[in-house]
Amino acid sequence: MNARVHGARQRRATIADVAEAAGVSKATVSRFLNHRERLLSPDIATRVETAIAALAYSPSPMAQALSRGRSRLIGLIVADITNPYSVAVLRGAEKACQDAGYLVMLFNLGNDFDREREAIDALAGYQVDGFILNTLGRGAGLVDADALHGKPAVLVDRRHAGMHTDFVSLDNRDAMQQACGHLVAGGHQELLYITEPQKGVSSRRERAAAFSSCLAAHQPKVAGEVFECVVQQEDALDAALRALRKRAGPAEGGRRAAVIAGNAVVTLRVAQAMARLGWGFGTDLGFVGFDDPEWASLIGPGLSTISQPTDAIGRAAASCLIERLQGLEAAPRQLLLPGELVVRGSSSGVVAA
Repeated sequence: MNARVHGARQRRATIADVAEAAGVSKATVSRFLNHRERLLSPDIATRVETAIAALAYSPSPMAQALSRGRSRLIGLIVADITNPYSVAVLRGAEKACQDAGYLVMLFNLGNDFDREREAIDALAGYQVDGFILNTLGRGAGLVDADALHGKPAVLVDRRHAGMHTDFVSLDNRDAMQQACGHLVAGGHQELLYITEPQKGVSSRRERAAAFSSCLAAHQPKVAGEVFECVVQQEDALDAALRALRKRAGPAEGGRRAAVIAGNAVVTLRVAQAMARLGWGFGTDLGFVGFDDPEWASLIGPGLSTISQPTDAIGRAAASCLIERLQGLEAAPRQLLLPGELVVRGSSSGVVAA
């Protein structure tokens, strides 16, 4: 036994090493490791215990989990890890998973629309117990229920046609009503909603639809348009802002103009455009943006925002999935969490002359 022990110590000992050292089968060692000593004679149990100690054998947590039918791993797929929203939701989900004894495996799509199915397959190869999906929901690799390898899933922020699972998101309609209502109450009558290309992304479509509903509710007092902001097309964004100011008319006797930005990515592009144009938030244009990044209070007089409950969204998604893993059988649930309007100087200034 000593020679075998010495050889095993040159590398990480395996269950086969323990079985050989104890003179038993691997199945016998497995029974001992899974606390089923009652199935073994005292002599055999002692031999296995001695071999484990001599070899300093430590069973793989993954192997133990799989032997019980669970890996205690959750697969989390996000569309873009550089988006502050995705990072914040990830933190909330990870905390809730850790509290429940699960670990998170992350797959970042990098906004590559056609990698969703690849991501599911890759994480399934690691035997994850279920999925939390914050993906784009479109493209050639579109995920559907059949692609989930029989695992439960929860969708975050973006819906998928044909996938009937639990869904957790900001209440986009209520959030847009807060943003529009605040600007209208402040005297803004000409509005521009700037969004990333909608292209079938449900959260973007819902916010654009809610914006149109808000305009309809305030007609004819308020008018507005939707503009899709494409990366690296600064001239088009600058032109859209100039057109907004032109529609509003002269500073004296004209209509107050304001922008609503669809997320923090768009907010940053609008801030860059305002700098190029030499305009000021809250004076030349009113502003409210979805998402409340840390830098929002540092730009101009401070940017008014709709703060998303990202930590709560992440935690709720993880909790929904863990409840399914624990045996919950019920119709798919939809959890829409309220946003919070954070008022700063960008939505309370006076239009410049």
